[in-house]
This record gives sequence, structure tokens and C-alpha cells, in this order.
Amino acid sequence: MEQRLTEEKVFKDPVHNYIHVQEPIIWKLINTPEFQRLRRIRQLGTSYLTFHGAEHSRFSHSLGVYEITRKIISQFERSHYSDWPREEKQVALCAALLHDLGHGPFSHSIEEAFDMNHEDWTCRIIQGDTEVGAILRRYAPHFDEKVASVIQKTYDKPIVVNLVTSPLDADRMDYLLRDAYFTGVNYGTIDLDRILRMLRPFHGRIVVKESGMHAVEDYLMSRYQMYWQIYFHPVTRSSEIILRQIFKRAKELVKQDFSFKFMVEPLPKLFQGEISVHEYLQLDESLIQTAFMQWRKEEDTVLSDLCERFMNRRLYKYVELEQIDLAMVEEIREAFVKAGLDPEYDLEIDFPTDNPYDVFRPDQSTDKQILLLDRQDKLHELSEVSDIVRSISGLQLGKHHLYYPKNKVDAILHELPSHIRPYFL
Repeated sequence: MEQRLTEEKVFKDPVHNYIHVQEPIIWKLINTPEFQRLRRIRQLGTSYLTFHGAEHSRFSHSLGVYEITRKIISQFERSHYSDWPREEKQVALCAALLHDLGHGPFSHSIEEAFDMNHEDWTCRIIQGDTEVGAILRRYAPHFDEKVASVIQKTYDKPIVVNLVTSPLDADRMDYLLRDAYFTGVNYGTIDLDRILRMLRPFHGRIVVKESGMHAVEDYLMSRYQMYWQIYFHPVTRSSEIILRQIFKRAKELVKQDFSFKFMVEPLPKLFQGEISVHEYLQLDESLIQTAFMQWRKEEDTVLSDLCERFMNRRLYKYVELEQIDLAMVEEIREAFVKAGLDPEYDLEIDFPTDNPYDVFRPDQSTDKQILLLDRQDKLHELSEVSDIVRSISGLQLGKHHLYYPKNKVDAILHELPSHIRPYFL
């Protein structure tokens, strides 16, 4: 096994002040091409078109998740908790660092467009013919498989999985703090130090000391606010819709053997669903945006218009709908067709939803619960004790939004039936 680095490496970080690297394997993984690629993937996808400061990367977030995990483990070791399996430290640290390795350009938007899962790609990269995979396998036999199983949530020690993937994990805590910092809002400013001090390893999983309940309540309220104010912001959703439509149109054109004026590898493989790990790792946002810039000149007017909109932030306008009337939506679609518009690209209904915390149900597994540990060493599911958590659990406050290209609809507004026009005024 490797010893510690002769000199600790540090990264200056706006969220955690410093990120400390003491293990040689962590330093080696950070310096792989696969991990460095995350510098070229934005953490918040298209949110930079709404919040101009949201330019931070998956690279910085991954370092932050590693640092929070390192702090938790260090606390467990200093306090000599017998429930923490010390031999699992390296597995947990590597999984925390690499958990987002498989994210593609614009993160979740590309996943939706191509029905992909970044965790699957993360595991393929970790276990593939990559520098990351080679470093893990050199560290110990089957070590790459162990790290991948943490990402897959199948590792045989759930307490290690809890650190990286749980309702109160290092991933969520870092992205709330980091995303709040770079978007310039206060919603995500949680008391991280207090939460970390209250975590305990207990009977094979991580729980929260009862006196830390209020800090966890604040964390869940912050998550609740961040989703509705940042992650589900309707302007961001508009840019995501256009991005998905670009990918959708490009896939259609590739299937039709359309002769692109500009095409770069490995995009054809991506659109055909036949992309390898090596090719996938060539994808970053610079490559995608280069393609978009060139596609503005393509003869296909749908693709060129969408790319123009995305690159120059001419996003779709939206209208809030208190309730969705499916019959009315279908009538709008038909009216669009008659007026010469394409409802497949010129109309979309969006309804974002999220639960900040899933209340316990008899059929719900304990890995989706936050458990409080009282003074008698008894466990209580958080929502049983907290009125605040119980009040926000299961809330669906989202509204339907109807998105459309304003310039196109304005041009044909007079052709729409009179009872439909008010939607677009």
C-alpha cells in the first residue's frame, strides 16, 4: 500500500477554503486526463445563461465532495468510532473524488437527450482501459471494482455508500454550497461544520446525533429553496429545452443521412448510440459549442435556428399555467400546424418536480432516510421528529410552463383562434 505524500498538496477553494490531498492515489487520479476533462464540463449545465456566475465546473465540485468526505472520515478516526471500517478509507475517498467522472457536456441535459446515465459512464470509465482504471488496479487487486460498486450503490459496506450517495451525503452538501456561491444566492448556505460534527457511524450506516436536527432541517430547507429558485428556474429550463431540441434534431438528421457542412468526431457515434468509452471522453462543452456555432450555417432551418437561439441566448418565452388542460394543448398544437409551425420544436410543456426529502413509508428502504440518534442510542426517522421536514415532504409546488419561440408565434398570432391567442400575448 502507498504511504502518504511527502508533502501535502492543497487547492485553494472558495467554498472550503482549502482542499487537502494527502494520499498519493488521490493526487494521481486528479492528474489523469479523465479527471482533468471535468474542468471542461460546467457543474450547472445551462444555468450560466440565467445566472452569469454559474461557470464553475464538475472538476471543482468533485474536489469539494472529496474534501467533505475526507473531513468526515478524519472526524471518525479522531473520535475512534469503532463502527467506522478504517480499511475502507481509500475506497470512500476515491469514490467521492470520481463520482461524477461520467458526466457529459451540459451534465443532465445530455443525459435526457440521449437516455444516458452518468453513473453508468462513471463506472465504465473507472473499470475501463483508462488512466484512472490503471491507477486503481495498481493500488490493489479489484480496487477499481470496489470503487465502481460504491457508485452503483452495491458495495457490501453501506456505510461507505452513505458518504457518497444518501439523502445527507458529501455530494449534496458540496453542490448546495458551491452552487449558491456561484449563482450569488443565499439559499444554499448551510452550516456544514455543524452537520459534519453531528454525523456518527452507527450499526453499519451514518446517522445524525439528535442535537444536530436543526442543522439538518436547515440543510433540507436550503435544498428545497435551491431546487425551486435555481435548478428549476424557468429561464434555465428554457435553455435546457432548446439544448435537448438541438440534440434531437441532429439525431434525426444523422438518421436521414443529412449532409452536414460541419461535423466532428465523435458526434456521429453519439447520435447513433454507438459511442465507446474512449470516444465519450472526447466530449466536452467546447466541442459541443463549436459544433453549435457551425450548425448555425446549416441548410436545415430547424437546426440552424435552434443553434442560433442557444448560442446567442434567444431563448423561448414561457407562460405559467396553473393547471394543464390537455385538450387545450392539443388544440394549440393543431393550430400551430395549420399556421405553419412545428409543435415538435415550437411548443413544449414543462413541469419540474422534486421532493427535498422522502417521508418514511413502510415500503421505503432505509437508505433513503435520515436517521437521528438519541441519547439512549435509539434511531428515529427525521420526519417523525421534525415538524419542519414533515411540512415540506412530498410538496409539489411546481407550475406547468408553456414554452414557445416568441418571434415565430408573433408572426402567426392573427391566424390562431381567438380563445388561444391570450396564451401568447
